Amino acid sequence: MVSEKIRILLIKRRMTMSELADKMETTPQNLSNKLNRDNFTEKEMKTMSAALGCKLDITFTIDETGEQL
Repeated sequence: MVSEKIRILLIKRRMTMSELADKMETTPQNLSNKLNRDNFTEKEMKTMSAALGCKLDITFTIDETGEQL
């Protein structure tokens, strides 16, 4: 789940959820709700990855061919 990965990144980056929310220009409560629901838009994930100093890779892989999009 994305939320678990974000929580791990917060620990590795020694960053609080409030600090991440501030960098994302949202409230800690809103970020907490999204983490609990594991519900993020692609734009939010890009913003979050930049705030966490990470590269975000989103790929779809076709089962039959292994082709990645």
